[in-house]
Amino acid sequence: MKRFHVHLHVEDLNRSIAFYSALFAARPVRVEADYAKWMVDDPALNFAISTRGERPGIDHLGIQTEDAAELAALKARALAADRACLDEGSTSCCYARSDKHWVTDPQGVAWEHFHTLADIPVFREAPTTAVQAACCAPRHAPTVATGSTPPAHESPCCG
Repeated sequence: MKRFHVHLHVEDLNRSIAFYSALFAARPVRVEADYAKWMVDDPALNFAISTRGERPGIDHLGIQTEDAAELAALKARALAADRACLDEGSTSCCYARSDKHWVTDPQGVAWEHFHTLADIPVFREAPTTAVQAACCAPRHAPTVATGSTPPAHESPCCG
């Protein structure tokens, strides 16, 4: 089963936690000083909010997979849509270690496809490559051909 993912930037984390807890009739499964996440079952949704953005609103959309095969199928679909992929491989961001890639739609909306491997205690671990520094939504649409090296991003991980 795949799970739809939405990540929003919010101005007031506590106020937003109260609102979304009422909206989803559930408390978040993870709360940090700058982040909260709900794993809603009906509909299947991974909903995250953080205060790390430049301005309130949608940071990115995505699809979380249960296994590597589902992730590979999503990557094939993204490539079939004739969009360049930013393949991060195994990376750490948003309090999790995941395998992931990104594709940006024609309007510039970033889509994250990922398979979560484990929770981690920090928002992100220090990146070791330019690709890992792209953690969270890429600042710009990927414009490189598949298999080539993606450009470095303006700032690390969600602002």
